[in-house]
Amino acid sequence: MKFFSTRDHSRIVTASQAIAQGLSDEGGLFVPESFPQVDVKALCGLDYPALAAAVVREYLTDYDPAFLTEATRSTYGAAFGDKAGYLAPVEEDTYALELWHGPTCAFKDYALQLMPKLLVEAKKNLSRTEKTLILVATSGDTGKAALDGYHDIPGVEIAVFYPTGGTSEIQRLQMATQEGANVAVYAVRGNFDDAQTGVKKVFGDKVIAAKLAERNIRLSSANSINWGRLVPQIVYYFAAYAQLLKAGSVAFGNEVDFCVPTGNFGDILAGYYAKRMGLPVGKLVCASNENNVLTDFLTTGTYTAKREFFKTTSPSMDILVSSNLERLLYHVTGSDAEVAGLMKSLAETGSYTVRPETLSAIQESFSCGWSSEEEVAGEIRARYEQDGYLCDTHTAVAFHVAAQKKREGVPMVVLSTASPFKFPRSVLEALGRTAPENDFEAMQQLEAATAHTAPASLAALRQKPERFSTVIEPAQIAEVALGYQE
Repeated sequence: MKFFSTRDHSRIVTASQAIAQGLSDEGGLFVPESFPQVDVKALCGLDYPALAAAVVREYLTDYDPAFLTEATRSTYGAAFGDKAGYLAPVEEDTYALELWHGPTCAFKDYALQLMPKLLVEAKKNLSRTEKTLILVATSGDTGKAALDGYHDIPGVEIAVFYPTGGTSEIQRLQMATQEGANVAVYAVRGNFDDAQTGVKKVFGDKVIAAKLAERNIRLSSANSINWGRLVPQIVYYFAAYAQLLKAGSVAFGNEVDFCVPTGNFGDILAGYYAKRMGLPVGKLVCASNENNVLTDFLTTGTYTAKREFFKTTSPSMDILVSSNLERLLYHVTGSDAEVAGLMKSLAETGSYTVRPETLSAIQESFSCGWSSEEEVAGEIRARYEQDGYLCDTHTAVAFHVAAQKKREGVPMVVLSTASPFKFPRSVLEALGRTAPENDFEAMQQLEAATAHTAPASLAALRQKPERFSTVIEPAQIAEVALGYQE
């Protein structure tokens, strides 16, 4: 399987090169040359690690299959509490795909526990010995998951950039207390898009790349712009379908809809890949919070990033420039020149409009909706009081939209992307309680109010010393990158 850039079809790389490099030289994203067709029924009979190996193997064809089998087996076991890809019934034929049973209590663990192994193996495949400098922009969850996955990996340095005041306190502490000799964390003045733009500028700066190369350092990314982040996320769509089959909740071949709380468009795009591989996915419902740029785009065909930015209780979705949408635009249009033009327009004017036939093709697979802050709080309370199901703010966004888009007789799977205990104050207030200012006191009160137990890794943060407190401007991200030595 070869990969090429969304903006320049002539830039062709292997899977190992795509994962080691992250972003194409001219700013495009790597996409696979085709969608492999798989035996869905056979895959649905596998346990999660074997399923992961089978799906990932279809794309990472220059990797040793035995390595992938061992890597997935060692990744998706005890670290996920033996609940990798766990599907929980909520009400009637609506389900929650709980993706937060990993080490950092967010769905990003599925990719970022496997991805370090893929990067190290990619460098072996390419006979490369340089130091890899990973730069990560995060709206909250990616940062901690990347830090946890890459800490103390030989030959790797990782720097994470998050918007100051733009995460929950628990998310901030997860990053600020991270252990490891090769990790660094910076708060960036501004919002997530400022941090993401700053990181992308570094990747596109040939002068920075040359200076780092002189020191035997190469840049890479752990954001979902890296193909190594996307491919492991395809797996849990198959796992959800397999569990519905096993429970007799769906007959083989019948469609299942998925509702995904969406920010950078990577998680929902993985569902599109699963569909193109043959999984009977009906609609992929894109659920947004008040930063509803994707809702507007999927409705009108015009993407407008220059708009009011809202800080919400679902901070991982507080994003106005959804990077992975670029991959979908390529798959639908089939034109690197067209995608390059759209991205140029976005960079220069803050907006672009796709052709009517492009929008129509996207709408065949995607539906959309958004939730206000009041609706998010109401959904948390409703799900708990009516179904006994406790969810976080991001999952609540999706539950609210899923109810609007539910099709009669078609199962709806909501992707539950984070533990409710990562946002204890917001969840507690949604349940009608007065939340204390301290997140750990709120965590304890949420435990007492719901008889649910907070994940041990979150509760333990209270005792861990903070290692990182530096605040920088977005323009200083380049200085951070240039400061690294071999």
